[in-house]
Amino acid sequence: MSEDAPRLALLTPYGIDEAQAEKTVAALKTACAVGDVAAVILRLATADERSLVGLVKRLVPAAQEHGAAVVVCSPGFQGDLVAVAARGGADGVHVDKADETELRELRGRLRDGRILGSGGFLESKHAAMAAGETQADYLMFGGLYPDGVAPDRDLVRERAAWWAEIFETPCIAVAAEAGEVGVLAATGAEFVGLEGSLWFERPDAVAAAMQAVATAGANR
Repeated sequence: MSEDAPRLALLTPYGIDEAQAEKTVAALKTACAVGDVAAVILRLATADERSLVGLVKRLVPAAQEHGAAVVVCSPGFQGDLVAVAARGGADGVHVDKADETELRELRGRLRDGRILGSGGFLESKHAAMAAGETQADYLMFGGLYPDGVAPDRDLVRERAAWWAEIFETPCIAVAAEAGEVGVLAATGAEFVGLEGSLWFERPDAVAAAMQAVATAGANR
């Protein structure tokens, strides 16, 4: 469990593509400027590898120039996500519901400080522990499913608190609603994730999330 106040991680909406690139850049610049954003998870629409590399190149500087790491996620993409991240200048990749074999393979390719993050473990503590043994850089609990459904908020809180209390691998506890930010900040998680609905249209709302995190930390 971290004794420090958690930092923020921003999750974009699913399906970011070239048509949304300009809007995404603007949102990232504002959000990362107003808050202590440690990381951004870019959830990209599937496309060919070359197109994804070009999109990543357009997006990552908006966050990296403010000190935030950027990891790439593209549910359903069948190509080489590690290559997309590397060629696009991102800091790593995020995958959901990956098995232990896949995570170990990715870990072997993501070296020299490159980030490997993984999520999709709400349903199984065993799967979360197995993922933690692969030397992933973080595990994520919560976050909207690709169909837009939000997981049970109490389960997200319970899993994040359980993980933060016992394990050393950092975790992200993802808030789908503004009222969840302070609750998740109190779990001991190293990072509180903000769903795209909380910041993408109103990136200055990150400041309110920062205040909720600070208040929760003061009450711990």
